[in-house]
Amino acid sequence: MGLSDLVMDASTDSGSAPEPALRATPSPLRGPSGSGVNHQTASFVSTGTEKKRSFVGTVLAHLRGRHIENAEPVSFFEFWPGWLFYTPIVAYWLALGVRYRDMGMPTAANPLISTGGLCGESKSSILDMAGPFAKGFIAPYAILDTDRDDLRRAEAAMKAIGIACPVVVKPDVGCNGTGVKLARTQADLEQILREYPRGVRLVLQRLIPWEHEAGLFYIRHAGEKQGRITSITYKDVPVLLGDGESTVAELLDRDPRTKLLPHIYRPRLADRLNDVPALGEGLPLVFTGNHCKGSVFRNGAADITPELTAVLDRIMQDIPEFHFGRVDVKFRSPDAFRRGEDFEIIEINGVGSEATHIWDARTTLREAYAAQFHHYGEAFRIGAENRKRGWKSTPLPAGFRLWFEQRRLLRSYPLND
Repeated sequence: MGLSDLVMDASTDSGSAPEPALRATPSPLRGPSGSGVNHQTASFVSTGTEKKRSFVGTVLAHLRGRHIENAEPVSFFEFWPGWLFYTPIVAYWLALGVRYRDMGMPTAANPLISTGGLCGESKSSILDMAGPFAKGFIAPYAILDTDRDDLRRAEAAMKAIGIACPVVVKPDVGCNGTGVKLARTQADLEQILREYPRGVRLVLQRLIPWEHEAGLFYIRHAGEKQGRITSITYKDVPVLLGDGESTVAELLDRDPRTKLLPHIYRPRLADRLNDVPALGEGLPLVFTGNHCKGSVFRNGAADITPELTAVLDRIMQDIPEFHFGRVDVKFRSPDAFRRGEDFEIIEINGVGSEATHIWDARTTLREAYAAQFHHYGEAFRIGAENRKRGWKSTPLPAGFRLWFEQRRLLRSYPLND
């Protein structure tokens, strides 16, 4: 999610709610307080004592940076329409563009990536740039251009790099998890390949078996010896819990979060809405670790350690001229992750990515905008530094052409898992 994307809209509910049927995937990860409490699970619990609050009063409290005790299952601004949330950020971008005399200055932040990774870039081409040290952390992947005889060609490409099902199938050009599918078997793979239009490049990546997922935002200015992690976001998969009596549709309608976001959760469960999950049976509601597709995000800033920073910095410096962006990973355990061990990279995103901890339900609007302004300001500053080194930004007409092409492609992809 970023300036080039729209955030889905959802209304909020200020009345009391029944007992929730939703939980986050169990995780011992620490939240920002380092308390060891699974804050996201707690955020689903309705106390039944919510009080109505004026919209204006809530906005003012958030802009003052005041944390409001809130049992709502989504944050105050989490699903505002994109135009509403991003208008101040666009205004800030335009002001910086005037200051630096180049509206596309951030595209020079990662000068070897098309548009710096703002839009329309090839995901596989970024991964292809990795040197030997960085490649050791990237989950193996093959490339397929959809045409005829896709299954045979896909299996041949996978065999050539030593992977087999289960694999994650995703568009090479895309964002927000659109079109990402999980192929557990050969039959799944065959069906999924049929769902994509012809002439689309796909990435077939070995499924990382570890449960935990995170996004790490990395920044390194030109000339700096070491970069830094400015944000960690933990991505929880919401799981619907059966009671042995209610259908999936009834559980969705009763849960404080899913009833507010039917457009996100129901389409993927269309063929299971009348099923009755057994007592305690868990039904994962999303596969992709993306906020606007249904994952629940938690701020993991407390887990930025020198050890993790050192390892990530070495990885990113093994990718030529990469200075700004988010690295999405899966990892074995929280302790190992904090030590910079046992994690694999899913993908690397450039200037178009966000520090996604802002979508933690506990983040205030002031904190969210402060994070956005800081990161986009850094993109401009790094772009300006690289301009002095001889690199050029992407011309606006070329950037817009890539943006429109990306939007066209996104409309053609199948529904994500």
